[in-house]
Amino acid sequence: MLDQIKSGQGFIAALDQSGGSTPKALKGYGIEADAFSNDEEMFGLIHDMRSRIVTAPCFNGEKVIGAILFERTMDGDAGGKPVPSLLWERGVVPFLKVDKGLEDEADGVQLMKANPGLDELCERAVAKGVFGTKMRSVVNLANAKGVKAIVEQQFAEAKRIAAHGLVPIIEPEVNIKSAERDGADRLLLQEITSALDSWDGAPVMLKLSLPAEAGLFQPLVDHPKVLRVVALSGGFARPEACVELAKNPGIIASFSRALLEDLRHQMSDDEFNASLGGAIKEIHAASVA
Repeated sequence: MLDQIKSGQGFIAALDQSGGSTPKALKGYGIEADAFSNDEEMFGLIHDMRSRIVTAPCFNGEKVIGAILFERTMDGDAGGKPVPSLLWERGVVPFLKVDKGLEDEADGVQLMKANPGLDELCERAVAKGVFGTKMRSVVNLANAKGVKAIVEQQFAEAKRIAAHGLVPIIEPEVNIKSAERDGADRLLLQEITSALDSWDGAPVMLKLSLPAEAGLFQPLVDHPKVLRVVALSGGFARPEACVELAKNPGIIASFSRALLEDLRHQMSDDEFNASLGGAIKEIHAASVA
């Protein structure tokens, strides 16, 4: 798994929409809110969507080197097998989203909510064959105090995760709609570099918004404590996200909405597989450009 993530020529699929974002993801897939009456039905529908994706012929390690899962997806089956096992049989490295959502904004950022159950969740992930984790916080403004707090929290949680032998993906997302986006990118680069320089564990991964200035994060791509830098689409539609990604050599995609935006549950299997395959091909090309 380490070799696939370090050297694989592909991208990481983000299939980790959780409770708050699931209705929106289902709506994008063509399933309206009146199709379910409670959380169990809602999560059942999103699991069916994810199962269809991970069992599609094109979803394999040739172009998709990893996939980030929601906890319920990790615990579920697809194609008659536990999802992490099915993924790795296809050459796709399984990751798990472990954060519990965001705090309200303070100092221009949204920190992660407290996560007292993180160690137990990491133990379960290890038992299921998961390779790493992902946790997200958000930077809305170029506020030095806020950005410093975000990075400190991310690396503190990364230390807890790494103690279980898992590789943490650190994701301090910069809001691409922010009027202070470029300044936030630069503060984040400064704080992450400082944190990496004092990091004494195995290499970590970074999941970052595509920078306003192409190539800005090259020092992070080249840093010896970074296994891989991946990028979120952050609200860009797939064509624009791929154009921006290709301007940043060494960074690969970890797209969610931009990967899934053309898929609809009403499609036949042939239509679904063709649409997903086209998206995978386009994102892969931008990742290895």
